[in-house]
Amino acid sequence: MHVLRPQFRIEEQRALEFAGRRGFGVIVAADANGPCASHVPFVLDRRDGRTIVQIHLTANNPLVELADGVRRFLLIVAGDDAYISNDWYSSSDNVSTWLYEAVHLSGVAHLRAQDDNRGHGDALLAVAEARLPKQPWALAQMEPGKRESMLAAIRVVDLVVDQVEGQAKLNQHKSDADHVAIAGRLARSEESGHRRLARTMRALRPGLDYDIS
Repeated sequence: MHVLRPQFRIEEQRALEFAGRRGFGVIVAADANGPCASHVPFVLDRRDGRTIVQIHLTANNPLVELADGVRRFLLIVAGDDAYISNDWYSSSDNVSTWLYEAVHLSGVAHLRAQDDNRGHGDALLAVAEARLPKQPWALAQMEPGKRESMLAAIRVVDLVVDQVEGQAKLNQHKSDADHVAIAGRLARSEESGHRRLARTMRALRPGLDYDIS
């Protein structure tokens, strides 16, 4: 991971909250042939004072064998991003750049027993379904034979987090005028991710004269 200016770093608790809200990322580990990666949903848990990222993989995923209780895994949780043109700023002589939010969680990975598959599935669905404006769906509603077949085809991995690195490049080092100008541009974008970044920027510096029309 590249070294960030202090104003770009996200405090650990905020980084974990960000990751928990996203609930989806890229898990990466390396074997003798190089890095392996998979896109995975995940759930965060606290056990014995430690932060645990729990994911599941198909049983034949190469990452399963790498979760040996010794090897380190990295989970990359990306948020929204936006390209910023240099002529969007109110001041002159800026450089075009990208704004973004992301969190990296890393630690040793442990393979769980298959008896834990159902508990993981229930916990993951409870978090994901709670985000939707409807009655939550649960594994208990699935036809039992199909449910057990599906659960037997996955393996659950605990990533015991010992390093949290949060990154947020949201014009923190720019003037109020430039901050307002970029937030306004993003707020008027057709892309929902850009509009979310604009809301985050406004929350960073409340009380400024933002154009939110």
